Amino acid sequence: MIEVWTWPTPNGHKVHITLEELGLPYKVIPVNISKGDQFKPEFLAITPNHRIPAIVDPDGPGGKRLTLFESAAIMIYLSEKAGGKLIPHDPIGRYKCLEWMMFQMGGVGPMFGQYNHFANYAVEKIPYAIERYTNEVARLHRALNKRLAEATWLAGDEYSLADIITFPWIRNPERRNIDLDDYPNVKRWHDAIAARPAVQRGVAVLPEYQRKGVMTDAEREIMFGKTQFAVR
Repeated sequence: MIEVWTWPTPNGHKVHITLEELGLPYKVIPVNISKGDQFKPEFLAITPNHRIPAIVDPDGPGGKRLTLFESAAIMIYLSEKAGGKLIPHDPIGRYKCLEWMMFQMGGVGPMFGQYNHFANYAVEKIPYAIERYTNEVARLHRALNKRLAEATWLAGDEYSLADIITFPWIRNPERRNIDLDDYPNVKRWHDAIAARPAVQRGVAVLPEYQRKGVMTDAEREIMFGKTQFAVR
């Protein structure tokens, strides 16, 4: 059974949803990033980048144990383990899927994450930073809206990993001061994905750890401060 070292964040949910859509059995190992679990030796033995998610597959390629980090790499591996499901088989569809996966990894995730940090978590509210990432969040929504005006799914006619990898970041748009009614094609796409049973199961992983309330100073120090340098 695949071990999934994870936490209920958009990056964690990508992998949860992928596993649920593929029907692969998995075991969840919580990594409480608010308490510093990501710096523990057992997690760093899997990923030197101390970021969730990561997986351990005791039955990897050739029957050998495989450890893997980076959500996109994990998702592609899981797809191939399941016979290539969730990646279109025609060459154009495959490359479109990979293209939009990279769009999420290089754009949506980093820019949305920076918005969330400066607008919601940072003690000092820096107007320039908030304005910059507010503009980026809106720009990326416009790019998605344009793509989804010409295609049902991000890769084209097939629901794929490209949709799964992006969806968790589009959820809860109010957290980014976004109204999906302003992006009707994104809203149509979002609602169709949210209605899928496997997606609903994936975003419900570790519900007891969903963030509630204001981040404490101790949590902020672990997440963004210097505490990480003291943990070996």
